[in-house]
Amino acid sequence: MRSMFAGCSYRFVLSFCLLVMVSGCARYETKIIEATAYCGCKQCCEWERGSWKYLKLDLWNRYVSEGRREGVAYTGETASGEKPQEVSPGLLSTDSLKKPWKIPHRTVLPWLWLPEDGTIAADTEYYPFGTRMHVPGYGWGTVSDRGGAIKGPNRIDLYFRSHNDALDWGRRKVEVKIKR
Repeated sequence: MRSMFAGCSYRFVLSFCLLVMVSGCARYETKIIEATAYCGCKQCCEWERGSWKYLKLDLWNRYVSEGRREGVAYTGETASGEKPQEVSPGLLSTDSLKKPWKIPHRTVLPWLWLPEDGTIAADTEYYPFGTRMHVPGYGWGTVSDRGGAIKGPNRIDLYFRSHNDALDWGRRKVEVKIKR
């Protein structure tokens, strides 16, 4: 039985594989996009505690307070049905070099070893669910939500865990790398 690479030099095959790994197979598009930030608080996501149906006595429940879904129970899930999450850089990242005090808890807690994409809200007419983007200063994120005010190809909304972090981000025009 003959090998698939019988006539090829092993150096050629090795250099070809290395070239494919370095260059990558994905196509990227770069765009200047206006990025804003949001969190899961009632100010950003328009929900309120309690319902007038129960005279606001059910304070532990949250309801949508504005829009076409007003009065419906607020679950905190994105439009694609996932829980939103902030970017997690992982153990082997430049973030560990910039903030070495985070290394001990990243090594002890196994779910912090691998990086995770953050949640991005975008107009799904232009960026369908699952589109990956790299936003400088935020990291890699995946489109899994739609924002009420996010219209057109030049606007995205980035998820942060706290309202203060979202306010610190504010509104920025950044050069976003979009994986197609």
